[in-house]
Amino acid sequence: MTRQRLAVFTFFAVSAGLAVTTAMLEKRAAAAASGPQAPRFEVDPLWPKPLPNHWVIGSVIGVTADSNDHIWMIHRAGSLEAKEQYLTMKPVAADCCAAAPPVLEFDEEGNLIGHWGGPGPGYDWPASNHGIDVDYKGNVWIGGNGRGNQPAAMPADESKMGAVGPVHDSMVLKFTQTGKFLMQIGKPNESKGSNDTSNLRLPAKTLVDPKTNELYVADGYGNRRVIVFDADTGKYKRYWGAYGHRPDDTPMPPYNPSDPPAQQFRNPVHCVVLANDGNLYVCDRTNDRIQVFKTDGTFVKEKFIEKNTLGDGSVFDIALSKDPQQKYIYVADGSNMKIHILDRNTLEELTSFGDGGRQPGEFYAVHSIATDSKGNIFTTETYRGQRIQKFVYRGLAPVTKKDEGVVWPSRR
Repeated sequence: MTRQRLAVFTFFAVSAGLAVTTAMLEKRAAAAASGPQAPRFEVDPLWPKPLPNHWVIGSVIGVTADSNDHIWMIHRAGSLEAKEQYLTMKPVAADCCAAAPPVLEFDEEGNLIGHWGGPGPGYDWPASNHGIDVDYKGNVWIGGNGRGNQPAAMPADESKMGAVGPVHDSMVLKFTQTGKFLMQIGKPNESKGSNDTSNLRLPAKTLVDPKTNELYVADGYGNRRVIVFDADTGKYKRYWGAYGHRPDDTPMPPYNPSDPPAQQFRNPVHCVVLANDGNLYVCDRTNDRIQVFKTDGTFVKEKFIEKNTLGDGSVFDIALSKDPQQKYIYVADGSNMKIHILDRNTLEELTSFGDGGRQPGEFYAVHSIATDSKGNIFTTETYRGQRIQKFVYRGLAPVTKKDEGVVWPSRR
């Protein structure tokens, strides 16, 4: 074979090989494009910025985003150790530190721009504040799950907080964004159980439906229900338990994943989230499930998450993606230390991210979750986690792993 013919042969062979390779890559790309996709995130290790005044935060048990993409969180100063509060001792024991006010407001860049909270005239501040929501009018709602009158450290197992007997935190509170008190629903130590329409019992989380101005309460650590009030007057509207049943406070045996699904919620009923299409998502935390309802309490369907999870349960909190269809559900799983991403239509899990640990992108008891208008995720951690984290939305991508692990920032 002459050199000229060899060159021609080599050219066509290489061209054919490139064509085959290109075809294979295109085929794989097409397969990936036609397969499931899910939102992709990267942790922002520099958010938020350091707090002023030597402030530190305790167990962070609530987060929400308002209409201006300001991020609100609430924490428990009572969970701080003595060495984290040297600055407030008398006499002062050291230059650092002191508990930050319970309610903190951050801007998009992570700057602290507002802070308030604690006991005041005209209302009963929770002994153990729990959950925060900013409604469509800009009002701030706070619940609580404390038994005694005074703030106390977190128990080893938060799910054990709802027990028999009087409880202090039988109310939810409504404030302006500057901390001015507006309304209280319920009175301390007055709860009569899951069929009481005047009081709550260790309520975990709230939301207000902008279409009806109705307040929904996940109620909660002591009761086993969702209850609805008028958000302006506090007038009672309706309530229901698991599967839309009338709630029953009869003691239940420990959760066993092999048993038939429980016909009542277990404590805590930990979150309530409303989608634009009217579906209401409820966290039945220690039953390891999400139950979906219509706003009148009609049961629609349920989904178990990590069904074999014992102890604190798997379904701590839920947030929805910010696309118009709200295609995805994000589930904060405080026991398995990760965020599950579900298809909202089918409730099938697409992927998850996170791992246990103290570094950015890892979790210790991830407790609460929220999304801003840009699709970013914000999470908080309870117990000794004591922090808030931001996960930046990086668009949709084909699902290649069942679990993404720690979503550390890529180099750009």
